[in-house]
Amino acid sequence: MKSYKNKVFWVTGASSGIGEALVYELLKREATVIASSNKAGDLEEVKERCREKNQEISTVIFDLAEMDDIENIVARQVEKHVKIDVLINLGGVSQRSKIVNTPLWLDRKIMEINYFGTISLSKAVLPYMIKQKSGHIMATSSISGRFGFPLRSAYSASKHALHGFCETLHIENRENRVRASVIIPGRVKTNISLNALTSTGREHGKMDAGQAGGISTAKAARIILKGLDRNKREILVGGNELIMLYIRKFFPAIFFNIASRIKPE
Repeated sequence: MKSYKNKVFWVTGASSGIGEALVYELLKREATVIASSNKAGDLEEVKERCREKNQEISTVIFDLAEMDDIENIVARQVEKHVKIDVLINLGGVSQRSKIVNTPLWLDRKIMEINYFGTISLSKAVLPYMIKQKSGHIMATSSISGRFGFPLRSAYSASKHALHGFCETLHIENRENRVRASVIIPGRVKTNISLNALTSTGREHGKMDAGQAGGISTAKAARIILKGLDRNKREILVGGNELIMLYIRKFFPAIFFNIASRIKPE
């Protein structure tokens, strides 16, 4: 992407973490930003911080678990902004519970938020991008979306599903000049572990040691936009932990040996 000026970006999960950092980074590049979250208060604080820098964003509140009105929400944003150039799906929820202790309703809840919520918004935006003959849809996976990881069964499964969806979306829409990419974060210092759901459906409430030592959200945002500029299909975000992706691909036996010895956090 040669210029961000006059480009309309829609970022979900924008009330904190990587999403919030992306809002600020996009504004620096003179993009027009639509910021979404289900946390109205936190999103308003982001909007106020932008105003303090004489910058404006549009905010849209909705819950990824309740997407019945999403087509109307998207239609209103297109009417307001004329177009959507890039959709960055960052909203989601993680997990901290063993398979044997995870009730099926929790698997469904995590899948509803991470997978169905993401594709609902993407499918609502896609026809407008096809009509304008341009656009880019990005979904956030995880390194756990490329392999299994202790205490993340439903989370990992939901992220695996997004890879299949995004790859298909990209292949089907090449002639429409609509691209799709998957963002694959490793350890980024966010509240994802604090907000992760336990077997009871309650928040984990603890910061994982690996998460605490991760790269900053500001750095993650810059890496994501650099990947967008280069039209990468998969954008790796993180530090040395990303080597596990290559070990899993080229040395699976070694990967499973390492993974089986990981102490769950």
